[in-house]
Amino acid sequence: MNHAPALTAPAVFALVTAAGERAGVRFLEFFASAIRNPHTRRAYARAASDFLGWCAGAGVPSIKAVQPLHVAAWIELQTTTHSAPTVKQRLAAIRHLFDWLVTGQIVLHNPAASVRGPSHTTKQGKTPVLDATEARQLLDSIDVTTPIGLRDRALIALMVFSFARIGAALAMRVDDVYVQQRRLWVRLREKGGKAHAMPCHHTLEAYLHAYLDGTGLASEPKGPLFRTVARGTGQLSSTPLPQANAYAMVRRRALAAGIATRIGNHTFRATGITAYLKNGGTLENAAAMANHASTRTTQLYDRRRDDISLDEVERIRL
Repeated sequence: MNHAPALTAPAVFALVTAAGERAGVRFLEFFASAIRNPHTRRAYARAASDFLGWCAGAGVPSIKAVQPLHVAAWIELQTTTHSAPTVKQRLAAIRHLFDWLVTGQIVLHNPAASVRGPSHTTKQGKTPVLDATEARQLLDSIDVTTPIGLRDRALIALMVFSFARIGAALAMRVDDVYVQQRRLWVRLREKGGKAHAMPCHHTLEAYLHAYLDGTGLASEPKGPLFRTVARGTGQLSSTPLPQANAYAMVRRRALAAGIATRIGNHTFRATGITAYLKNGGTLENAAAMANHASTRTTQLYDRRRDDISLDEVERIRL
C-alpha cells in the first residue's frame, strides 16, 4: 500500500503500538480491510497519520489516551489550512478509525464521536466547467492521427457524454465497451463497487470505435481500456493510465486548444450534465445517468445559473 510509510512513521506507529501489539495489527487492518476504495484509503491514511503525528507531538502517550479535546484541537488547527469539506473528510476519517478500534476492543470509546466539524453548505459545485462550444473546440483540437490522440479524445468524450468519473473511466477494461441492442454501451464501476451501464452517444460511439480500431485494442478484451504510452515508441503500453497522467493530459490539451479555464478531470462530468440539462434533460434522468443516489448531488453539477449570473452582471452599466 503506497500509504504504508506514513502510517508506520516512528512517531505515529509508536503511539499505536503503545496500546499493545494487537492495536498495531488492528490499526493496519483498518486501511487494508475496512476501506476498499483506494482514493478514500489514501485520504484516510493521510488524515490518520497527520492526526496521530500531531498527538505524538502534543505528548499523548498512547492511542488509548486520545481524548475529544485532542481531536477538537486538531480539527480547529485544520480549519486554518484546509477548506471546510476537507476538514469534514478528515474528521470522518478519524471517526471511522476509532469506531474500528472500539469494535476491535482496542479503545473504550470514540474520542471523535462528539466533535463537530466546521459547518459547510453548498448548492453549487466549484468544479470549473466548459460551455458546449469550448468542449467541442477541445475535442476538435486533438490530433487523432496517433494512438495518443485517439486515446485522449476517447477518454475526454467518455467523461462528457456518459458523465463518468475519472476513476471509473480509467478502471475500464476493453470489454467494458460492448454492443447491445445494436448500439455501443459502456460499463462503469463507480464508487462503492456499483456497476453502471450507459448507452453511448453517437459521437462517443464513433470516437470509441476509432480508438479501438486504430490501436488494435479490440483484440485484448481483458486489458485496460486507457493506457500509458510506452517510452520512446509513441505506442500504447499495457499499463493503465494513472489519474495524475490523465490530469496532466487534460491540462496540456486545454492549453493547446487555447482554453484559459483551469479545467481538471472532473470538469467533463459537470460539462456533460450541464449541457444535457440545458437541452431539455430532466434532473431525475441526469441523476440516473450519473449514477447519483440523490438529485441533490446532481444539482451540484448543474451550472446553468452561471449564464444567468453573467447576463445579470452585464446589466451594470456606468
